[in-house]
Order: sequence, then structure tokens, then C-alpha cells
Amino acid sequence: MDEVIPLVAILSIFVILPGMAMYFADRRRRWRHENQTQSSGNAQLTAVAERMERRIDALEQILDTESPGWRKKYHEHS
Repeated sequence: MDEVIPLVAILSIFVILPGMAMYFADRRRRWRHENQTQSSGNAQLTAVAERMERRIDALEQILDTESPGWRKKYHEHS
């Protein structure tokens, strides 16, 4: 029994503790990578939404010029 205690201590210091540190470092790295991916995805979606909004505004201006009463007609049918 007395020989087991030093063996457990050595294993804890050189195997278990570094293994736990590596595990938590990997989890932290994965968490950061996921957050970076999500934030870049959100930025892309925001850019697409802004482009779409500009296009819709341009189309509405064209319709206002070519068919002045289109808004009233649209709202009557909805």
C-alpha cells in the first residue's frame, strides 16, 4: 500500500493534471472559434440585409415614379 501512494502522486502530477489542462485549453479554443464563426456569420447577414434594404428602397422609388398610386392599391388588397 505504501508503494501505491508515490505512484498515484507521480501519475497525478505528470499525467492527470496536464491532461486536464489540455482538455480545458481545447474546450476554450473551440468555444472561441465558435463565437468568432457566429459573429462573422452575423456580420455577413447584416451586410446582406442592408444591401436588400437599399434594393427595396430603390425599387420603391422606381415604382413611385412610374406608378404613383401603387402604395394605395397594394394596401387595399392586403
